[in-house]
Amino acid sequence: MSFRFKAGEGGGLTLAFVGPLVVYVIAFLVLPTLMLLAEAFSGKHGLTLKYVAALGQGQTVVAFRNSLVLSALAALVGVIAGGIAAYLVLRPGMPRGVRSLVTSFSAVAANFAGVPLAFAFIATLGSLGIITVWLKSVGVDLYGMGFSLYSLPGLVLVYAYFQIPLMIIVFTPALEALRREWREAAENLGASAFDYWRHVGLPILLPSLLSAFILLFGNAFSAYATPYALTSGIVALVPVEISNVLSGNVMISQQTGAALALGMIVVMVAVMGVYALAARRIGRWGRR
Repeated sequence: MSFRFKAGEGGGLTLAFVGPLVVYVIAFLVLPTLMLLAEAFSGKHGLTLKYVAALGQGQTVVAFRNSLVLSALAALVGVIAGGIAAYLVLRPGMPRGVRSLVTSFSAVAANFAGVPLAFAFIATLGSLGIITVWLKSVGVDLYGMGFSLYSLPGLVLVYAYFQIPLMIIVFTPALEALRREWREAAENLGASAFDYWRHVGLPILLPSLLSAFILLFGNAFSAYATPYALTSGIVALVPVEISNVLSGNVMISQQTGAALALGMIVVMVAVMGVYALAARRIGRWGRR
Protein backbone atom coordinates (compact mmCIF):
# COMPACT_ATOMS: atom_id res chain seq x y z
CA MET A 1 0.00 0.00 0.00
CA SER A 2 1.35 3.43 -0.89
CA PHE A 3 0.30 6.91 0.16
CA ARG A 4 0.56 9.96 -2.07
CA PHE A 5 -0.02 13.56 -1.20
CA LYS A 6 -1.91 15.66 -3.67
CA ALA A 7 -0.43 18.90 -4.86
CA GLY A 8 -0.61 21.47 -2.14
CA GLU A 9 -1.21 18.99 0.69
CA GLY A 10 2.47 18.90 1.61
CA GLY A 11 2.58 22.67 1.86
CA GLY A 12 -0.48 22.74 4.09
CA LEU A 13 1.03 20.10 6.39
CA THR A 14 4.29 22.02 6.58
CA LEU A 15 2.45 25.23 7.38
CA ALA A 16 0.51 23.48 10.14
CA PHE A 17 3.74 22.50 11.88
CA VAL A 18 5.92 25.50 11.03
CA GLY A 19 3.22 28.15 11.46
CA PRO A 20 3.13 28.05 15.29
CA LEU A 21 6.93 28.26 15.38
CA VAL A 22 6.89 31.33 13.13
CA VAL A 23 4.23 32.97 15.30
CA TYR A 24 6.25 32.14 18.43
CA VAL A 25 9.46 33.60 16.97
CA ILE A 26 7.70 36.77 15.87
CA ALA A 27 5.88 37.24 19.19
CA PHE A 28 8.76 36.48 21.55
CA LEU A 29 11.88 37.37 19.53
CA VAL A 30 11.21 39.76 16.67
CA LEU A 31 8.64 42.02 18.34
CA PRO A 32 10.55 42.39 21.65
CA THR A 33 13.70 43.23 19.69
CA LEU A 34 11.86 45.89 17.70
CA MET A 35 10.39 47.28 20.92
CA LEU A 36 13.86 47.47 22.47
CA LEU A 37 15.15 49.19 19.36
CA ALA A 38 12.38 51.79 19.49
CA GLU A 39 12.80 52.31 23.25
CA ALA A 40 16.59 52.70 23.03
CA PHE A 41 16.34 55.47 20.41
CA SER A 42 13.35 57.34 21.86
CA GLY A 43 13.36 60.26 24.27
CA LYS A 44 10.97 62.83 25.63
CA HIS A 45 11.25 64.91 22.46
CA GLY A 46 11.47 62.15 19.84
CA LEU A 47 14.39 60.21 18.41
CA THR A 48 17.69 60.51 20.25
CA LEU A 49 21.11 58.84 20.39
CA LYS A 50 21.62 59.80 24.02
CA TYR A 51 20.99 56.39 25.55
CA VAL A 52 22.88 54.42 22.93
CA ALA A 53 25.82 56.82 23.17
CA ALA A 54 25.83 56.22 26.94
CA LEU A 55 27.01 52.66 26.23
CA GLY A 56 30.46 54.14 25.73
CA GLN A 57 30.66 55.50 29.27
CA GLY A 58 33.05 54.06 31.83
CA GLN A 59 30.75 51.94 33.99
CA THR A 60 28.94 50.48 30.99
CA VAL A 61 32.18 49.64 29.20
CA VAL A 62 33.45 47.90 32.33
CA ALA A 63 30.19 45.94 32.60
CA PHE A 64 30.39 44.76 28.99
CA ARG A 65 34.07 43.90 29.33
CA ASN A 66 33.46 41.90 32.50
CA SER A 67 30.49 40.11 30.94
CA LEU A 68 32.46 39.22 27.82
CA VAL A 69 35.48 37.97 29.78
CA LEU A 70 33.35 36.04 32.24
CA SER A 71 31.21 34.46 29.52
CA ALA A 72 34.20 33.50 27.37
CA LEU A 73 36.10 31.95 30.29
CA ALA A 74 33.04 30.13 31.63
CA ALA A 75 32.24 28.80 28.15
CA LEU A 76 35.85 27.72 27.61
CA VAL A 77 35.97 25.90 30.95
CA GLY A 78 32.65 24.25 30.19
CA VAL A 79 33.69 23.14 26.70
CA ILE A 80 37.03 21.69 27.82
CA ALA A 81 35.95 20.05 31.08
CA GLY A 82 32.53 18.99 29.81
CA GLY A 83 33.93 17.65 26.55
CA ILE A 84 36.54 15.56 28.37
CA ALA A 85 33.93 14.30 30.83
CA ALA A 86 31.55 13.32 28.02
CA TYR A 87 34.37 11.48 26.22
CA LEU A 88 35.37 9.57 29.36
CA VAL A 89 31.78 8.56 30.05
CA LEU A 90 31.35 7.20 26.51
CA ARG A 91 34.62 5.26 26.45
CA PRO A 92 34.28 1.51 25.80
CA GLY A 93 34.25 -0.48 29.01
CA MET A 94 32.61 2.23 31.06
CA PRO A 95 29.73 0.72 33.07
CA ARG A 96 26.32 1.66 31.70
CA GLY A 97 25.20 2.78 35.14
CA VAL A 98 27.94 5.43 35.26
CA ARG A 99 26.68 6.95 32.03
CA SER A 100 23.09 6.99 33.28
CA LEU A 101 24.21 8.56 36.55
CA VAL A 102 26.27 11.28 34.83
CA THR A 103 23.47 12.04 32.37
CA SER A 104 20.87 12.31 35.11
CA PHE A 105 23.10 14.50 37.27
CA SER A 106 23.94 16.73 34.30
CA ALA A 107 20.26 17.24 33.49
CA VAL A 108 19.66 18.44 37.06
CA ALA A 109 22.86 20.45 37.54
CA ALA A 110 22.51 22.27 34.21
CA ASN A 111 19.28 23.82 35.52
CA PHE A 112 20.48 24.44 39.07
CA ALA A 113 21.39 28.12 39.11
CA GLY A 114 20.27 31.40 40.58
CA VAL A 115 20.02 32.11 44.31
CA PRO A 116 20.18 28.45 45.47
CA LEU A 117 23.45 27.91 43.61
CA ALA A 118 24.92 31.15 44.95
CA PHE A 119 23.96 30.21 48.51
CA ALA A 120 25.45 26.72 48.07
CA PHE A 121 28.81 28.16 47.02
CA ILE A 122 28.76 30.83 49.74
CA ALA A 123 28.13 28.10 52.32
CA THR A 124 31.04 26.03 51.01
CA LEU A 125 33.62 28.43 49.54
CA GLY A 126 32.59 31.77 51.00
CA SER A 127 34.84 33.62 53.44
CA LEU A 128 33.23 31.58 56.26
CA GLY A 129 32.29 28.56 54.16
CA ILE A 130 32.73 24.99 55.31
CA ILE A 131 35.59 24.13 52.96
CA THR A 132 37.26 27.52 53.46
CA VAL A 133 37.24 27.19 57.25
CA TRP A 134 38.45 23.57 57.11
CA LEU A 135 41.31 24.43 54.76
CA LYS A 136 42.29 27.33 57.00
CA SER A 137 42.39 24.95 60.00
CA VAL A 138 44.97 22.80 58.19
CA GLY A 139 47.08 25.78 57.16
CA VAL A 140 45.64 26.70 53.74
CA ASP A 141 44.14 30.19 53.72
CA LEU A 142 42.35 30.55 50.39
CA TYR A 143 41.40 34.19 50.87
CA GLY A 144 44.84 34.98 52.23
CA MET A 145 46.27 33.57 49.01
CA GLY A 146 44.16 35.96 46.95
CA PHE A 147 41.18 33.78 46.11
CA SER A 148 37.74 35.34 46.38
CA LEU A 149 34.41 33.82 45.50
CA TYR A 150 33.05 37.33 44.94
CA SER A 151 35.27 38.13 41.93
CA LEU A 152 35.46 37.22 38.24
CA PRO A 153 37.50 34.04 38.92
CA GLY A 154 35.03 33.11 41.62
CA LEU A 155 32.12 33.60 39.23
CA VAL A 156 33.85 31.43 36.63
CA LEU A 157 34.10 28.69 39.25
CA VAL A 158 30.42 29.02 40.11
CA TYR A 159 29.34 29.13 36.46
CA ALA A 160 31.33 25.95 35.81
CA TYR A 161 28.85 24.10 38.00
CA PHE A 162 26.09 24.45 35.40
CA GLN A 163 28.21 24.98 32.29
CA ILE A 164 30.02 21.63 32.47
CA PRO A 165 26.81 19.56 32.81
CA LEU A 166 25.22 21.52 29.97
CA MET A 167 28.24 20.73 27.79
CA ILE A 168 27.95 17.04 28.64
CA ILE A 169 24.30 17.05 27.58
CA VAL A 170 24.78 18.84 24.25
CA PHE A 171 28.11 17.25 23.28
CA THR A 172 27.33 13.59 24.03
CA PRO A 173 25.28 13.09 20.81
CA ALA A 174 28.17 14.46 18.72
CA LEU A 175 30.59 11.98 20.30
CA GLU A 176 28.13 9.15 19.79
CA ALA A 177 27.98 10.05 16.09
CA LEU A 178 31.66 9.15 15.69
CA ARG A 179 31.67 5.71 14.14
CA ARG A 180 34.00 3.08 15.51
CA GLU A 181 34.79 2.01 11.93
CA TRP A 182 36.49 5.34 11.28
CA ARG A 183 38.97 4.82 14.08
CA GLU A 184 39.57 1.21 13.11
CA ALA A 185 40.23 2.27 9.52
CA ALA A 186 42.67 4.94 10.69
CA GLU A 187 44.49 2.45 12.91
CA ASN A 188 44.69 -0.07 10.06
CA LEU A 189 46.37 2.62 7.97
CA GLY A 190 48.97 3.15 10.71
CA ALA A 191 47.50 6.26 12.35
CA SER A 192 48.13 6.82 16.03
CA ALA A 193 45.49 8.06 18.44
CA PHE A 194 46.83 11.60 18.00
CA ASP A 195 46.67 11.31 14.20
CA TYR A 196 43.10 10.02 14.37
CA TRP A 197 41.89 12.92 16.49
CA ARG A 198 43.85 15.46 14.46
CA HIS A 199 42.76 14.34 10.99
CA VAL A 200 39.42 12.60 11.60
CA GLY A 201 37.82 13.14 15.00
CA LEU A 202 38.53 16.82 15.57
CA PRO A 203 37.47 18.07 12.10
CA ILE A 204 34.17 16.21 12.52
CA LEU A 205 33.59 17.51 16.05
CA LEU A 206 34.70 21.12 15.51
CA PRO A 207 31.27 22.40 14.34
CA SER A 208 29.67 20.79 17.40
CA LEU A 209 32.36 22.27 19.65
CA LEU A 210 31.78 25.73 18.21
CA SER A 211 28.02 25.38 18.59
CA ALA A 212 28.44 24.25 22.20
CA PHE A 213 30.77 27.18 22.91
CA ILE A 214 28.23 29.66 21.54
CA LEU A 215 25.47 28.06 23.60
CA LEU A 216 27.55 28.17 26.78
CA PHE A 217 28.66 31.73 26.03
CA GLY A 218 25.07 32.89 25.66
CA ASN A 219 24.06 30.98 28.78
CA ALA A 220 26.71 32.75 30.85
CA PHE A 221 26.28 36.13 29.15
CA SER A 222 22.60 36.34 30.09
CA ALA A 223 22.88 34.94 33.64
CA TYR A 224 21.53 37.38 36.20
CA ALA A 225 20.31 35.79 39.44
CA THR A 226 23.51 33.90 40.24
CA PRO A 227 25.98 36.82 39.92
CA TYR A 228 23.59 39.26 41.58
CA ALA A 229 23.01 37.00 44.60
CA LEU A 230 26.70 36.17 44.83
CA THR A 231 28.34 39.57 44.37
CA SER A 232 25.49 42.03 45.07
CA GLY A 233 26.75 44.25 42.27
CA ILE A 234 30.43 44.23 43.33
CA VAL A 235 31.33 42.89 39.88
CA ALA A 236 29.79 45.04 37.16
CA LEU A 237 27.91 42.87 34.65
CA VAL A 238 25.45 43.92 31.96
CA PRO A 239 22.39 41.96 33.26
CA VAL A 240 22.98 43.41 36.73
CA GLU A 241 23.35 46.91 35.27
CA ILE A 242 20.03 46.49 33.44
CA SER A 243 18.38 45.58 36.74
CA ASN A 244 19.96 48.59 38.42
CA VAL A 245 18.67 51.11 35.86
CA LEU A 246 15.18 49.57 35.78
CA SER A 247 14.62 49.20 39.51
CA GLY A 248 17.41 51.10 41.22
CA ASN A 249 17.01 53.77 43.86
CA VAL A 250 19.43 56.21 42.22
CA MET A 251 18.33 56.18 38.58
CA ILE A 252 15.37 54.56 36.84
CA SER A 253 15.50 54.69 33.04
CA GLN A 254 13.73 52.28 30.75
CA GLN A 255 15.55 53.75 27.76
CA THR A 256 18.96 53.05 29.32
CA GLY A 257 17.89 49.50 30.13
CA ALA A 258 16.67 49.04 26.56
CA ALA A 259 19.98 50.35 25.22
CA LEU A 260 21.92 47.91 27.43
CA ALA A 261 19.71 45.01 26.32
CA LEU A 262 20.17 46.08 22.70
CA GLY A 263 23.92 46.04 23.27
CA MET A 264 23.66 42.46 24.52
CA ILE A 265 21.73 41.51 21.38
CA VAL A 266 24.41 43.12 19.20
CA VAL A 267 27.11 41.16 21.01
CA MET A 268 25.28 37.86 20.52
CA VAL A 269 24.60 38.63 16.84
CA ALA A 270 28.30 39.40 16.37
CA VAL A 271 29.28 36.16 18.10
CA MET A 272 26.83 34.21 15.94
CA GLY A 273 28.29 35.88 12.85
CA VAL A 274 31.80 34.81 13.83
CA TYR A 275 30.49 31.30 14.43
CA ALA A 276 28.84 31.18 10.99
CA LEU A 277 32.09 32.24 9.29
CA ALA A 278 34.16 29.78 11.32
CA ALA A 279 31.70 26.94 10.66
CA ARG A 280 31.85 27.66 6.94
CA ARG A 281 35.66 27.55 6.91
CA ILE A 282 35.66 24.37 9.01
CA GLY A 283 33.16 22.80 6.62
CA ARG A 284 35.48 23.51 3.68
CA TRP A 285 38.43 22.10 5.65
CA GLY A 286 36.48 18.96 6.51
CA ARG A 287 35.56 18.34 2.84
CA ARG A 288 39.18 18.39 1.72
